[in-house]
Amino acid sequence: MKTHRVTIDVSAPNSFPQGRFDADRVDATKEADIARHIAEDEAEAAQDAARYTRKVRKRLGLTQQELAERINVSLDTIRNWEQGKRVPTGAAKALFKILDRSPETALAALQ
Repeated sequence: MKTHRVTIDVSAPNSFPQGRFDADRVDATKEADIARHIAEDEAEAAQDAARYTRKVRKRLGLTQQELAERINVSLDTIRNWEQGKRVPTGAAKALFKILDRSPETALAALQ
């Protein structure tokens, strides 16, 4: 990779190097496109959270029912998290991080 040094004169904004984006394409983006992209990003984040939740449960060697009982939530909640219909937030999200990093300690504290 080649390195280029660029000197920028802050008093002349027109002298700034051009970025790597297509200004015409950005200007042509409609609100509906932005909303669709946001929805796609949120759906992907929900699926990432679902995979993480499922991975943690499987590493613990627990069924959905056993995990629900251990962390005192309903079985439907666990299912919704693992299917990406809902995303763990707040304390539940923190609990999964602890279960992932220190499962023995977390499970012992929950008993």
